[in-house]
Amino acid sequence: MAETGFKKWAITITVITAALLELIDTTIVNVAMPQIQGNLGATLEDVAMIVTGYAVANVIILPMSGWLGSRLGRKNYFMASIITFTVFSFLCGNASSLEELVIFRILQGLAGGGLLSTSQSILLETWPKEQVGTATALFGLGAVVGPTLGPTIGGYITDNYSWPWIFYVNVPVGILAAVATYTFIKSTPRETGGKPIDWWGIALLALAVGSLQIVLEKGESEDWFSATYIIVLSATAVFGTLLFIWRELSIDYPIVNFKIMRHRSFSIGMFTSFVLGFGLYSSMFVFPVFTQGLLGFTAAQSGKLLLPGGLFTIMMMPFVGKMLQRGIPAQFMATVGMLLFFVFALMMNHSNLLSGTEDFFWPLVIRGIGMALLFVPLTTLAIQDLKGAELGQGTGLNNMMRQLGGSFGIAALTTLIHVRSGFHRNNLLVNINEYNPAFTQRFNGLMQNFMSKGYTFIDAQKASYKAIEGMVMKQTALLSYTDAFWVSGMVMLCSIPLLYLQKFKKGVKMPVDAH
Repeated sequence: MAETGFKKWAITITVITAALLELIDTTIVNVAMPQIQGNLGATLEDVAMIVTGYAVANVIILPMSGWLGSRLGRKNYFMASIITFTVFSFLCGNASSLEELVIFRILQGLAGGGLLSTSQSILLETWPKEQVGTATALFGLGAVVGPTLGPTIGGYITDNYSWPWIFYVNVPVGILAAVATYTFIKSTPRETGGKPIDWWGIALLALAVGSLQIVLEKGESEDWFSATYIIVLSATAVFGTLLFIWRELSIDYPIVNFKIMRHRSFSIGMFTSFVLGFGLYSSMFVFPVFTQGLLGFTAAQSGKLLLPGGLFTIMMMPFVGKMLQRGIPAQFMATVGMLLFFVFALMMNHSNLLSGTEDFFWPLVIRGIGMALLFVPLTTLAIQDLKGAELGQGTGLNNMMRQLGGSFGIAALTTLIHVRSGFHRNNLLVNINEYNPAFTQRFNGLMQNFMSKGYTFIDAQKASYKAIEGMVMKQTALLSYTDAFWVSGMVMLCSIPLLYLQKFKKGVKMPVDAH
């Protein structure tokens, strides 16, 4: 039964606050990556697991959350998710090794997946049917604000305190959300019978996704199939995926209903959602590492840089909704969005070692506008042929594919940076020889500079070679990062033709979930 007055708003603030805990944590870690690397002695490939492990855990729990809510009672499951999320937030901040941090982030992600889906269900039940649009808009705004504020909050905390506090800050908010949930949200009856859960499907999904993730993360550093465990995990990922698909098609109550893939728009939409996640999450993973690790920006500077683009995304969302309602094809808006993302990637590809904060304002604003033109239109295209129970299953699968795209995008670009680093370094080292006039001129200039400071000839020579090595390393890193942005843009650009394989249809309802 719908609520009114103070209680309605108290529940609304409670569930949106809880959802923001999960949403902010998808991006708050990104700007702290260089500090976590240095503090825990981890490589970029290793530290990427902190982000992707959280996202993959979200993916695994999403199909289960509805069943858990009905079996445990929605209020009980929601409060348990808040408490679990808060506890593992504290443990993440208290982690003393990378292994501990990754494990606690995965468990935090499992709790976070329940927070997001359950909070939306509670919100829609709290508001009267005639005001569902307002409730949806409030939740959708939170879904955009969370990832937008994450890097800014994370940057401020990392610079002024230390990286563990990006996790500790969740603790008081989580406690308040749990108390408010207990006080204001009504209990719902538990289902004693109902549909059985597909435990084998969940196990196979976790096995396939987890194995593939490790292969993507560790494959390059282990020289791919030279390592036995990479071969085993690759086979596990392939056969796990095949068995998962077979299992889901052969039972009555699958966690992922592949039968809805018969709708062409939905099948294509799953791929475009994957691409959206790839571009959205991978670019936001690479950007802070690039600006802080190479250009020397602080975490706060990186976070502030991401804020204007996020604000433009928020401002554009109502405009996108109005254009859809007026019958402008979602394909056209999504095409413009993908083109804008490519322009962002192209501008980032032209970055150099002298790039300052002002050089990234417009690329990130363009990206923000592009994201607004992609979020809702792509989901609208995907679900336009779904009705009834298929609609709920389709939006859940759409969210899952977007999260998977982000996980794979981060892993793929991390691997790409590693591969291209070796490639660019070898190309640059070819030019480090006495027969290259440019090298000779630079080397002699360095020698004279060091000798003018009192260095002996031998010491000046050693210092000059060391300085040249530093230049090579920086240039190598720059070229590798710009390659990563270029690839993310090309993936988005090459996906545009897929949009026009989907139906042109007017009067499609806007999806309620923007996460």
